[in-house]
Amino acid sequence: MNRRTAFLTTLAVTTALTLTACGSEDTDESAKGSDKPTGFTEPAPASSATALDVRPAIELPADLSYTFDWPKTGDKEKDAVLADSEQSIKAVDQAIVNQNALDKAYLYYYEGEAAAETQKFVQNYVDHRAGITGSYRFYAPEVSVDKDGTASFSYCEDQGKAYVKYLESDKIEETEVTAKSYVSYHTSLRRDEGKGVWVIQEIVSQSGSEKCRP
Repeated sequence: MNRRTAFLTTLAVTTALTLTACGSEDTDESAKGSDKPTGFTEPAPASSATALDVRPAIELPADLSYTFDWPKTGDKEKDAVLADSEQSIKAVDQAIVNQNALDKAYLYYYEGEAAAETQKFVQNYVDHRAGITGSYRFYAPEVSVDKDGTASFSYCEDQGKAYVKYLESDKIEETEVTAKSYVSYHTSLRRDEGKGVWVIQEIVSQSGSEKCRP
């Protein structure tokens, strides 16, 4: 069973979110708002010269592996969106691994509604002592960057080999791959010039996406 479906079904969690991001599942309506999660403090702006030096480290266990099938575009800003989005995905997984709903790594890449919903999502795992394991593949990227410093990024995830791991028993929930193993995402981002990072403001996911199925 893929990690999202197994966890949400088994524990009857009502917040329909995917592991790697937050948003409305099985809907095309974007989340709106700018609320920050409880305890969230906006990071102090860093100078452009030191932005890369202050990014939080992301360390994940050996039983998690990632394939990002989104080659460079040759456009500096588009490639930056791809690179920062890759880090944001891993940062949310690190929060689950660390069992910390306010892990500083994902808060560096998410803000507003996206940060608030991510906090709720990770907290579900913390409350139920659940973790993650397996292999994750991301593909079919579509990125556009506007002159006003905003961007949109859509992509797919194959969760067929991604699973829930219950920490107290080390039990791993596995089932066959289904249509819901394929998830589409659409994110809205803005360029944070202080940090030199593309941060996610809104994110919408849809499991069972036809466009993401093989």
